Amino acid sequence: MATSREYTFTGSRVTNHVREWPNDRPRYVAILVHGYGEHIGRYEYVADRLVRHGAAVYGLDHMGHGKSEGDRVLIADYEDVVTDVHTVEEQARAAHPDVPVVMIGHSMGGLIAARYAQRYGTGLAALVLSGPVLGEWAVVPELLAYPEPPDTPIDPSTLSRDPAVGEAYAADPLVWHGPFKRTTLEALATTLDVISKTGSLGPLPTLWAHGEDDQLVPITGTRAGIDAIRGTDLTERIYPGARHEIFNETNKDEVLDDVTAFIDRALSGRTS
Repeated sequence: MATSREYTFTGSRVTNHVREWPNDRPRYVAILVHGYGEHIGRYEYVADRLVRHGAAVYGLDHMGHGKSEGDRVLIADYEDVVTDVHTVEEQARAAHPDVPVVMIGHSMGGLIAARYAQRYGTGLAALVLSGPVLGEWAVVPELLAYPEPPDTPIDPSTLSRDPAVGEAYAADPLVWHGPFKRTTLEALATTLDVISKTGSLGPLPTLWAHGEDDQLVPITGTRAGIDAIRGTDLTERIYPGARHEIFNETNKDEVLDDVTAFIDRALSGRTS
């Protein structure tokens, strides 16, 4: 696996933890945006593939996640998280001036990345959304119907057809295994609405990749969100039988081959 180093910065609300997988002469910078309740350390395999593809890779633990400070999984405003990701992009650009930047967001990270593209998309060369929380996610209204959201932990078997992925997730002390916070759910609902109303990503090359058997973030709800933001350059990849974490699926190499091929096309479009 590619070597990495870690650092912190003062974010919009807390001290954030960042992991960097360096590349002395990168063709592009890749910024990874992780999902709800997890942390950037779960993306070692993805980062390794991207480094070998020519990227310098960066990713932070969002506030209240992983090694970053803050009440666990508490996000009062996703605009603050987007701002923190932008700080990471600025740091990456300072280290690698004039190198194109690609953003890759998974699940809740797809929501963050989509909103990021609406705010800062003119600075991106490409956007990859993996099983993104967009459009209509039934979990949010279902849990907000309760005064206090019930403790309904994620079933690890819904992550991947590879049992080892679920086992590692269940045993990971940096993963949140407790209930949603009501504040976080309300912020999610607000951001889903803002993204849909803000609309098109314009000419930004965008890849939407999703597992056909994703029971955590079903395709049908996400498709409505994709339709609301789709621009003029959208590529869609739906993987038969795959579950939620397509980067950890049994066909993860096929998925990452598609991601790197998409990035190559987007980068070549910038230079042609």
